[in-house]
Order: sequence, then C-alpha cells, then structure tokens
Amino acid sequence: MKFTKMQGCGNDYIYINGFTEKIAQEKKPKLVRKISDRHFGIGGDGAIFINPSEEADFEMEMYNADGSRAEMCGNGIRCVAKYVYDNGLTNQTNISIVSCGQVKYLELFVKDGKVDTVRVNMGVPELRASKIPVTMPKDDATVIREPIVVQGKNYEMTCVSMGNPHAVVFMEDVEGLDIEKIGPYFETHERFPKKTNTEFVKVIDRGHVQMRVWERGTGETLACGTGCCATVTACILNGLTDETVTVKLLGGELEITWDREADLVYMTGPATTVFEGEYDETAEI
Repeated sequence: MKFTKMQGCGNDYIYINGFTEKIAQEKKPKLVRKISDRHFGIGGDGAIFINPSEEADFEMEMYNADGSRAEMCGNGIRCVAKYVYDNGLTNQTNISIVSCGQVKYLELFVKDGKVDTVRVNMGVPELRASKIPVTMPKDDATVIREPIVVQGKNYEMTCVSMGNPHAVVFMEDVEGLDIEKIGPYFETHERFPKKTNTEFVKVIDRGHVQMRVWERGTGETLACGTGCCATVTACILNGLTDETVTVKLLGGELEITWDREADLVYMTGPATTVFEGEYDETAEI
C-alpha cells in the first residue's frame, strides 16, 4: 500500500489514494490504528483516504489515530487539496471535497507548480446545542459561557460545531496547562453525547489568540483546523476579537475569518508533503 505523509501546522496524517489502493472497509479501523502508531507504524494523528465522489470532486474519508471515524478536519482537508493537485488528479484551483456528507469548497494557491496554501470555506458554524451536540435544558439553546464542572473544577465553555463538536474554554495560561490530565475528562464528559474536541484558549488581542487542543480520539495535537474555526467563532460570540483572527498553535498559525454577514467561516493555512512510502498492509493488524 502506497501512502503519503502530510501535515498542516504539525497536524499530521497518513494519506492513502483510494483511487488506486483498495482496502476493505472493515479492515480500515485496525489498519489506521497500526499505521498511526509513532513507534511501530508510520506515525500520525490518523489516516485519510482520498476517494472518488459523486457529491463533490473528491471524498475525504478520515479516521482518528484510535481508528474511529471523524466527520471533518480542517488541516486534513487542506492537505487533501494539495495531494490531488500535486499528483495530477485535478488541474483546477477551485475544488470541492466531501466528508461525511459535508461538502467544502477550497481555493488553492500554487507556488512553483505545487500547492502552497489553501483557503477553505468551512461553512456555517452550528450553534444549536442539540446539533453540536451538547446537553442543555433547551435543544435549540446556544452554549455561550456555559458553566461545566470537570474533575471537581469549575470552567466556562462556549460550544460550536464545525461539522464536529468543539468546546472552547478561555483561560489566562494555556502554556502551563496540564492538558494530558484534563483533556480526556472534557472529551468523555457526560454532557457530550458524541464526545468532544476541547480548545483551551488565551486571547492576546483583538486579532490574535493562542490555542492548545485536545482532539477526540487522538489526544493533544499540534493544530486543529476546525478547532481554530470554533475558537474564533467563540471569541466573536463573546465579544473578545474582531472577525479575522490569527490563531497561534503549537505547530504554526492559521488565519480564520467569520464573515458574519454571509455567516460563513473561512480558514487559510499551509499544507506540506513530508514523505512518501510503501506499507505492507498484509502485516498483522
């Protein structure tokens, strides 16, 4: 099985061309767990299969490192765009990609014949509790500065779905946060029926924030594109920033804009190919 290792702001995945590599669906979760292992496999935050699609130009079939299926990944979808252009699957710089029924529209910026950065229309942020989902007394309630108790400590969360669930928690110190300790308890908290991704955010000024993220099914990652989109949405809902914000991550920076008039969130950032290789998928998985 041929693969390509790619990353966006350090959020790294193993990319597999579903046009040419035919992996049985029932084998994919185990395969993903094996190849995502950073000691015994290729290493990554998960794996993404790039498939044909009738709904869009391409399909992104994404899995977390634990083999669970994920609905959307902002960094991952940028890398899919780079892969299909750089490998000649398209010559267009405006394309569509579907993931779990969600179609996203991407603009590719090419430098020296290769995609350098990608701008993604991430769509409308979902703010209704039942659609995120997060439990609230009213299903259609918005979840802004909502109190939550995690491991006996009081927090406030603002919840957003960007096709996957996010809980944004503002704090003064994100660098000193013991995210390995608290992250799993947010992820599996009873108020999140489908678990959640959690962003711990420090607002620097009206145009800049710092973020660390605990991703559902993976753990802390160096970046999360949908998490950045949810973070900026939460910042604006709380009156903390302007509509365009640079999000500083462990692995780099992403620019996020929430166009309030159109109610659309745009994400712009890099996509990088790390290396290519071949994996023996017949090995014990």
